Amino acid sequence: MTGTNGGPTGTRRDTVAAVVRQWQTVHPDLDTAPMEIIGRINRCAALLQQAEDAPLRRAGLSRSEFDLLGALRRTGHELTPSELARETFSSGAAVTKRLKQLTERGLVERRGDSRDRRVAHVRLTDAGRDLVDGILPEQLAYETSVLSGLAPQRQGELAALLGELLGELEGRLGAPRG
Repeated sequence: MTGTNGGPTGTRRDTVAAVVRQWQTVHPDLDTAPMEIIGRINRCAALLQQAEDAPLRRAGLSRSEFDLLGALRRTGHELTPSELARETFSSGAAVTKRLKQLTERGLVERRGDSRDRRVAHVRLTDAGRDLVDGILPEQLAYETSVLSGLAPQRQGELAALLGELLGELEGRLGAPRG
């Protein structure tokens, strides 16, 4: 099956297809093909955010809090708030707010730098590490179920295409890589 501009698309109709058709009616002279990709990526992101990651929600965590805890767990060492901001693609202010909440919950600890009082080092507490290790398998199972409508080969293709797009965007927009 082909999309509204001759490109491939899924067998189901989606809300973006309707939006593209409407724009083509209003502006038949414009190439709306980018909307078929960007629109679908944005719509998928919005739906995934609305789902609120059920296992995380049950644990009382937001995705952004889990991302901070996960960054500390996967790197395996203390990080400064600015390093956490880079690791999680968050603003410094957002990281500071989340760290305050996670500290109050006993999931992370902050320690001052012995050489520079302005610098803090953040690490997981045992409770934080146990929470991440306990919830990660459940979260991955949830994400697997979200993607289960796509065959494993198609998931691999989608991951590769999204990785290619992300690499291109990060290179062009100067976002951190790696």
